[in-house]
Amino acid sequence: MSGLAPFALEAGIGVVLLLVFGAGLLARGEDRRFVAWLATTGVLAVGVLAMLARPAGPALGGMFVQDGLAIFAKRLFLAATFIGLLAGLSLTDRVFVRRAGEYHLLILTSLLGMMVLASARDLILLFLAFELMSIPLYVLAGFLKRDAAAVEASLKFFLVGSVSSAVMAYGLSFVYGATRTTDLARIAAVATAGDPLLTLGLVATLVGFAFKIAAFPFHMWVPDTYEAASTPFVAWLSVAPKAAGFVALFRVYFEGAGDRAATWVPVAAFLATVTMLAGNLMALPQQNTKRLLAYSGIAQIGYMLVGVAAASASGTAMVLFYLVAYVFGNMGAFLVVEALARSEGSEATTAFRGLAQRSPLLALAMLLFLLSLGGIPFVAGFWAKLYVFWAATERGLYWLVLLGALLTVVALFYYLLVAKRMYIEPPDRPTRVPVAPTLALSVALCVLGVVILGLYPKAVVMAAMRVASPLF
Repeated sequence: MSGLAPFALEAGIGVVLLLVFGAGLLARGEDRRFVAWLATTGVLAVGVLAMLARPAGPALGGMFVQDGLAIFAKRLFLAATFIGLLAGLSLTDRVFVRRAGEYHLLILTSLLGMMVLASARDLILLFLAFELMSIPLYVLAGFLKRDAAAVEASLKFFLVGSVSSAVMAYGLSFVYGATRTTDLARIAAVATAGDPLLTLGLVATLVGFAFKIAAFPFHMWVPDTYEAASTPFVAWLSVAPKAAGFVALFRVYFEGAGDRAATWVPVAAFLATVTMLAGNLMALPQQNTKRLLAYSGIAQIGYMLVGVAAASASGTAMVLFYLVAYVFGNMGAFLVVEALARSEGSEATTAFRGLAQRSPLLALAMLLFLLSLGGIPFVAGFWAKLYVFWAATERGLYWLVLLGALLTVVALFYYLLVAKRMYIEPPDRPTRVPVAPTLALSVALCVLGVVILGLYPKAVVMAAMRVASPLF
């Protein structure tokens, strides 16, 4: 049994996946929402198991590791998935009621890919895990197949994703050609500094990573996909795959680079610069709230890349903390948009007019999420940005920190525009905004995460430091 210990969490998700598959096959009638409850309960159970998980020895000849970084990431994936599935329980569209088995099977398959990706210490396993995570996302983006916009967004997502996967595979082949191994630990030991073949391979691989985390200029799929797809799915898509991409990036460019990790500082700094600039500037004219949050999310990826540019244990740890804060802040904002869209039939920022008078608690929740994304004291996002900038300052990247701080002020303009609509503009109608119980619970969990991390970030920060230190 000890040989199975590293795979305990993956096995748990596998069991839930099989139960959902079987329940979907055996279900009778049009209403199959009990499958959604089964999937949500199963993810919660595996999440509880993840809180008890401890590091285990390498498996599959060192290809698969259950170290501190992997466990930290898997807890994050499970938390985000639980919140997303819980919010999705209130979906009443016929397609989600009738095809609940397919929808949740795809979500769980992608989650399984993320969990394997977090533990992959081999280039082949890493690429396979990326594809296991990504392919279900293409299908889920177009799950509303009678909606032309959703189909178009899904096709764009698929085409760009396929090209990025091909480029990543091409780059990984060069890495193998230069080092004669796919083991990241051995790559760090045998890689020759300045090897042009290895450098070309790592640059091409970085293009694939940039797509997965939606960094500029590989972000073009994000706005259309976020706008067209189901909002509870988009809330999850906006955080979980991005977190998985960052963990894989740490594995390859820090753990796999060994002492040469610092050579990637200029590349990461450049990518952070253009991503922060593009995301914030393109968010300014947006009138659709989901598109605004999409471009905001691109900018948030740029802030996280500031921590990557630090190429240090503290920088990596602060990116991990940022990801935790981002899960609660970003998912919460999308879920409030979903609640309002169900009531008003609109996702425009104008739908938020007078929300504070109509539903003060919902408006307060959205305000907290916006303040967190904007980095205002004292909510989770404030500490996330502060710690990331601090790590970059320790490495002498003062210009990058200054630029990030200036763009944070720019971001506050479009975040506070939504707050202005909620608290200053009069409502179009006085009726209260109804919120389904499971959706309300999901929003409440996000509020708790934002507030608790804002008041007491130390526990998560120290946990992130413990798992990041062994990479360097």
